[in-house]
Amino acid sequence: MSVNIADFGFLKGVKVVDFTQFEAGPTCTEALAWLGAEVVKIENPNRGDPGRRLRPGKPDNDPYYFHILNANKKSATVNLKAPAGLDLVKDLIRKADVMIENFAPGAIDRLGLGYDEMKKINPGLIYAQVKGFGEGSPFEKNLSFDMIAQACGGTFSVTGDADGPPTRPGISIGDTGTGMVMAITILGALFKRRETGEGHRLQVAMQDAIMHYMRIPFSTQGLTGKPAERGGSKIPGVINAPMGLFPCAPGGPNDYVYIMTSRANPEHWDRLLKLVGREDLIGDERLGTPDDRVANEAEVDEIIATWTRTQTKLDAMRLVGEAGIPAGAVMDTMELQNDETFVDRGIMQTMTHPVHRDFKMPTWPVRVDGAAARLESSPMLGQHTEEVVSEWLGLNDAAVAELKSEGVFGEPPAAAAE
Repeated sequence: MSVNIADFGFLKGVKVVDFTQFEAGPTCTEALAWLGAEVVKIENPNRGDPGRRLRPGKPDNDPYYFHILNANKKSATVNLKAPAGLDLVKDLIRKADVMIENFAPGAIDRLGLGYDEMKKINPGLIYAQVKGFGEGSPFEKNLSFDMIAQACGGTFSVTGDADGPPTRPGISIGDTGTGMVMAITILGALFKRRETGEGHRLQVAMQDAIMHYMRIPFSTQGLTGKPAERGGSKIPGVINAPMGLFPCAPGGPNDYVYIMTSRANPEHWDRLLKLVGREDLIGDERLGTPDDRVANEAEVDEIIATWTRTQTKLDAMRLVGEAGIPAGAVMDTMELQNDETFVDRGIMQTMTHPVHRDFKMPTWPVRVDGAAARLESSPMLGQHTEEVVSEWLGLNDAAVAELKSEGVFGEPPAAAAE
């Protein structure tokens, strides 16, 4: 275990009532939890957040999606269809600093937990909502998942080979990216509230958030006057060679290194030629300028590839980097997980769960004073229900027992060990 791990207390004392599920909302609240907020997931007593992927009468054999999005949180099960359950969560919201939800459009209002009502009971509440499409959009009532947001927000259109179809990027930027934008905005609202005491209603649409991450393609459109294009491993609008992926030994599916020389630094080309043993081409007029090399790009790429095929991707990255040229090996998830330097820095930590096997996962990426945020297990369904209502609402054991007997908390299913 790395010694470079700490409990971040930036948001200590901040209470978050979390009605989110799946990924976009949980990403936001997990970020707040990493920073020290007390995040309480309000979950359905039967199966909880659908992201748990619980199956009736069967063991939970796929907890990892939930683990990776809900670390450092608490779970309270409440039956929102019972009047006493609804009253209970309203009592929690009275004590909260932040409430966040990403239910289907209109669902939170039908529950009686809409912004206007919550503002009445807690004027200082930061009320956050994550939706697929924004209010006023012709699609505002539509449901959305990551790939829907990415398609409608533009990332598909700029991903893939130039002569191929639009392609979904391999990461879930539609969900995770939206959650991060909301988390930053919540922090700003909390900072302002210290001055005014007033709450705010924050709303982010996944489609709108994706457009934020599309700023460079929009800048390219501004330059060309045309829609931003797909470029495969190239960067449309950046005309230079060599630039792109080059094959490495031993030839596995991810044995590639990305090398990018800069038009602004003509020394990159000569340095690269020296490295790959082609000093004879230094000063060759056919390859002298970036435009010359682009005109002869196939030849240029083969010159570099002939050398990279003799190197492992990590050796190629090291040698090219040492020559002062940007380079990056293509790393897969297993290689990243097994790289002990991430563990040493606290960026990868192992979750020890009360039921499931240990799970190594990425943590909050920002280190503070040299330390990374400590990873705590994702919660069992309803694990903290009695603790939360006792501490937040000051209820004694008898009051908690009465709520429990009335079925307000439900009876969470016993988890089956792996």
